[in-house]
Parts: sequence; C-alpha cells; structure tokens
Amino acid sequence: MSVSVVRRTDPEAVGAILASLPEWFGIPEANASYVADAGRLPSYLAVDADDPDDVVGVALLAEHFPGSRELHLLAVRRDRHREGIGRALVGAVASDLREAGVRLLEVHTVGPSHESAGYAATRAFYLAQDFVALTELQRIDWDGPTLILVRPL
Repeated sequence: MSVSVVRRTDPEAVGAILASLPEWFGIPEANASYVADAGRLPSYLAVDADDPDDVVGVALLAEHFPGSRELHLLAVRRDRHREGIGRALVGAVASDLREAGVRLLEVHTVGPSHESAGYAATRAFYLAQDFVALTELQRIDWDGPTLILVRPL
C-alpha cells in the first residue's frame, strides 16, 4: 500500500500509533505529552493513499532556533513498519525545511551505551537517512543515555 504525507494535526491518531509501539513508547505520561504536542507542533502525517483518514505514521517538529528544527517525534504504526513510511516522513520534512531555509535537522534517541535491539534499529534508520551522530549525553531526555544526531539540509 502506498502512502501520502500531509500536513495536518491529529492527536488521536498519534495516540493510537504510540499505543502500537509499547517497547518504544511505553510510558503513559510521555505518550500523553506527545499527544498534547501533536495538537500544537507542526505535524506531518503519513496516510494510506486509498484512505486519507487512515494515519499510519507521524512526524512532529519543534523549533528552538530559526536555522534548525528538532524531529521531536517520528513513529510509524507497528503493522506498517519496513514499508518506507519513516523514510517518506523524513524526506517530506527535510524537503520543506530546506525550502524554508532551515539548515539543520536534529533528533534525539536512546544512545548506544544502553543495549536495546529496538533502539539499535532506530539508530540505524536515522544513520541511513543521512543523520550523523553528534554526541551522547546522560539524563537529558530520560534517566539514561540520549544520542543526538543531526542532518545537514
């Protein structure tokens, strides 16, 4: 099935996607925060090309400085993994940001000093999307290591 990337908010769909991914998004308070963020941050939704109400992936952006953006959330519904949806979301975000004159896209994820097969796959995904690992810091996003990656645009 093909997808389209659209810019619109849908906090309810974001909540459903996060609920399908408990090994990545298993903290109810954090999920509630992401759902709230989905109502206020710029949102990119991957929707089924045949059913635009079927949201299968999401990317949320945060702006801290004019020349950069943070990929605050990227999630693809479990049953749609490995279909290029995450790649399509990152590509749409990068294209729009480049056009707007933004120079860097950053993302935070669990660092490599914390052993996790799921997060190892997450890091490999970001590296394959032209992100570069910048630094690993302790206790900035959670109680363990956070890897910060950046992608020049």
